[in-house]
Amino acid sequence: MAHAIEPRRRIDDPGAAVKSPWAVVLAGGEGVRLRPLTRRLFGEPRPKQFCPLLGPRTLLRQTLDRIGPTIPVERTVVIGMESHAEFLVRDLGERPRATVLKQPIGRGTAAAVLLAAQWIEAHDPGATAVFFPCDHCIAREGEFMAQVAEVAGFVQRRRPWIVLLGAQPDEPEVEYGWIRPGPAVECGLHWPLHRVARFQEKPSREAAQAMWRDGCLWNTFVFAASAAAVLDAGRECVPSLTGRLARLPAFWGSEHESWAMHHAYALAPTASFSRGVLEICTGPVAVSTLPAGVWRDIGSPERAIRAMARVAEGRAWPS
Repeated sequence: MAHAIEPRRRIDDPGAAVKSPWAVVLAGGEGVRLRPLTRRLFGEPRPKQFCPLLGPRTLLRQTLDRIGPTIPVERTVVIGMESHAEFLVRDLGERPRATVLKQPIGRGTAAAVLLAAQWIEAHDPGATAVFFPCDHCIAREGEFMAQVAEVAGFVQRRRPWIVLLGAQPDEPEVEYGWIRPGPAVECGLHWPLHRVARFQEKPSREAAQAMWRDGCLWNTFVFAASAAAVLDAGRECVPSLTGRLARLPAFWGSEHESWAMHHAYALAPTASFSRGVLEICTGPVAVSTLPAGVWRDIGSPERAIRAMARVAEGRAWPS
């Protein structure tokens, strides 16, 4: 059953109250690169989102707590894996207030994003969603979520757009995805907004240094869009995957839901939403620039250890 949409806050248009978006927390990764670290710290190769790496809470719990003051937990969808059921219960409880969708097998970030978009569009047609990975270190959470709210308000008013948050780099990192901003979008927002001119995933050292000098941004993979816009991009770029997931709404809430999910994923192709959809879709894609020092990815052991050290020293503690 669809939830009623309640006005949450006003962003930049004093004449229009912005309705609350949905939050999608992407918690289905296996965390392969961090397995040596998590095994050493916790005695088992636990996926990183279920590890308390940056304080006493797990990365998943930190992400949910960060989102909560802006987006109600009842409008939050967590995308996990059936194989992680024990960890999900540990973090969310036996009867979580958020909706939890468990994928039977991993099919990449495109499947996770499109599954969430299918569920939201079926339960709340026309809704906006913000997608959050849960392996990030956020230094100033209030500031970060204020920008999220502004971006969500923008895409709610301009339905075709997909808007990413881009982080200002402090080094020419070759393990991140990069975004080259294009022309500014005239929108009256507090934070700069530009069309995306180009994506580049994991560039060479020389290319990363050039993009760093040119003012390019790191792709945080935090983005806002209407569920319909996400599904339109999926049908354009990964039609076979989108087509398989499109059959699921008929089974949600029925005794055949689990069977339908397994059937949809069994022959579904694996695809990255960044490379397979965002980089090639013809719809408008923009990037909103985060303030310096707000965001840091911790997807590799080296970056995780640096972030843990900063947190331990009190320099980047997620509030």
